[in-house]
Amino acid sequence: MKTLYTAEALATGDGRNGHGATTDAKVDVDLATPKEMGGSGEGTNPEQLFAVGYAACFHGALRLVAKDAGVDTTDSTVGARVSIGPNDEGGFGLAVELEVTLPHVDHDAAVAVTEKAHQVCPYSNATRGNIEVTLSVTDD
Repeated sequence: MKTLYTAEALATGDGRNGHGATTDAKVDVDLATPKEMGGSGEGTNPEQLFAVGYAACFHGALRLVAKDAGVDTTDSTVGARVSIGPNDEGGFGLAVELEVTLPHVDHDAAVAVTEKAHQVCPYSNATRGNIEVTLSVTDD
């Protein structure tokens, strides 16, 4: 792979209850385990950061393939839900739900563009075969 960009970050402190920052200081956050997992919930967590990253990346891929297909992306959105839970090996796993809204496109065209974006998006390519990713398309 020819590298186009590299992001660099450092996590410090107590892992999920520590601090995370990128070396360029554009992201600088306190981390906290969610209340649902026994933590304070008083900071962001890796799942939230992954959800934002995946939603933004997928939206970029969606807009790229939609443009190539002549599909209108005006007012389009991508929502991401990232879930964490125990897996069968004694560790933890993730699952992702992506909800795409293309309000000015008929449903079949929106589904086709969404499926194509899933083949283009680097996050989708990185997670394919590793975690469950569910796609849904809404008409609103």
